[in-house]
Amino acid sequence: MSTMPDFTLSPEDLAAFHRNGYAGPFTLYEPDEIKKSWGRTRLELLDRSAAAYSDDAAVSAATNISNYDRHLDHAFLAEHITRPEIVHRVASVLGPDVLCWRTEFFPKHPGDEGTDWHQADTFANASGTPQIQWPGGSDFGGTITVWCAFTEASAEMGCLQFIPGTHRTMFYDETKRMHYAPDQNTSVEKDGVRRGFFGYDYRELQIDPDWKPDESQAVSMEMRAGQFIMFWSTLMHASHPHQGLTRDMRMGFAARYVPTSVEIYPGTDEIEEYGGRVSLDRYGAVLVSGADKYGHNRIATRTTRDHPFVTQSPAGV
Repeated sequence: MSTMPDFTLSPEDLAAFHRNGYAGPFTLYEPDEIKKSWGRTRLELLDRSAAAYSDDAAVSAATNISNYDRHLDHAFLAEHITRPEIVHRVASVLGPDVLCWRTEFFPKHPGDEGTDWHQADTFANASGTPQIQWPGGSDFGGTITVWCAFTEASAEMGCLQFIPGTHRTMFYDETKRMHYAPDQNTSVEKDGVRRGFFGYDYRELQIDPDWKPDESQAVSMEMRAGQFIMFWSTLMHASHPHQGLTRDMRMGFAARYVPTSVEIYPGTDEIEEYGGRVSLDRYGAVLVSGADKYGHNRIATRTTRDHPFVTQSPAGV
């Protein structure tokens, strides 16, 4: 009698995760497998007819929002976020009842700047309004991000960087709200490195304006295609510039997870970022483990593997 593999973090790995703020890399796909799957998916994603955020003017002005949550309309990405290799490890930290509340793509083309150092707790940094809210009185916050390399992610191609152990102290005040100015916040040289943050300057949120992250403690998280790493969004993280030594793009796919007790987009029916707004009418979080005992979030379900998700509003809404 065969049993399903268990990918739960070992006690040692779990202790290391709590100490460092990240775990991995872990192998999810073999390089040839993800090359084929991503090559096909990349073309299929051009069809946005069932995407959660349609191609209206607001989305066109906010291209970073438009690449959110394509797992809601694409079968490969929908399966990806529910893979036991991911879900078991995430549930090791968050508990048995887990939602995937957002996915997004992070491309880095040859010559692109690195992503600036940052942390995210409530994800209010762009709009000033929390996008996730943990239960009152909780000493936890943020989300677990599972960042999967859909292509090779070497230091030369712009892999992630972490500063271990920084996930329990916030160096930024997300209530300050950043100002979107892509004409001046793209590819800014900071201490000799070209860095940006998608048209924002994350330094606007610093609690201490004179503080700088200790880059001497940074580690580079190189991954081969098909590997993933999981980390707290409150962990200080960044990425290297793509040095352009190869013509290949680096592509990362990030899925974000929280317990079902967390409220997602509380008190709002739209996302405001990157100079645009999109409606949440077609949005829903996906239950990837356990049960939703709270009922305060929109939940997306699907009837078959090949069909998009259908969103259900919370009870009483």
